Amino acid sequence: MNVFLKDIAPAAQNIINTRFIILDKARSPAGATNGKSCIALAADETAAVHIQLWGEECDAFEAGDIVKLTNGIFSYVRNSGLVLRAGKRGKMEKMGEFTIAFVETPNVSEIQWNPDPENPKRYIQNGAVSAYSRVFPSLP
Repeated sequence: MNVFLKDIAPAAQNIINTRFIILDKARSPAGATNGKSCIALAADETAAVHIQLWGEECDAFEAGDIVKLTNGIFSYVRNSGLVLRAGKRGKMEKMGEFTIAFVETPNVSEIQWNPDPENPKRYIQNGAVSAYSRVFPSLP
């Protein structure tokens, strides 16, 4: 079952199945190591998010691509912040659709999350750092 980007929350599990359009792509921030990686801005009709792409994914996906993510993970990555990614058990693939509706705000990568006091394995929203991406400029 696919979830909307507005409904994802940080977790240490590969459980996110969703689809989105890639809006923009940039190289990894300075100091990133462990091979080739890049960050992309992606969105669906409910929210935007930063996506981390690794290795061949950096070359395989471009702005405008519609992507299906299976068993993805939304978690903190050093030097990149809170990102949605395939991880070792997930998979990203281009879909055959030509267009989807999307919004640029809220950006769930720009939300501050705190552990849930009633369930330490879950996170709850504690407010937005920024409504829009602080990594990518807004689209015209």
